[in-house]
Amino acid sequence: MANDMQDSIQIAVQGTEIKHSQNNVDRLIVDMVELKASIADISKTLAEARGGWHTLMVIGSMGAVLGSVVGWAIEHFGDK
Repeated sequence: MANDMQDSIQIAVQGTEIKHSQNNVDRLIVDMVELKASIADISKTLAEARGGWHTLMVIGSMGAVLGSVVGWAIEHFGDK
């Protein structure tokens, strides 16, 4: 009878531990879904920033070329 009681207690304790473990796993799943969504947002933002970076490089290069041409023209055609 005592062994049956201990077995019942042990089964109840294991059931409680399983329930807690399942709750932890459920929370981890929710966290993973949120993390995946955050990573997708970060990836989208980086892709947009990458396009903006290329645009700024083109504008900067065009400005450098224009500045060089103006400098050359002033030096070449300016009063000496």
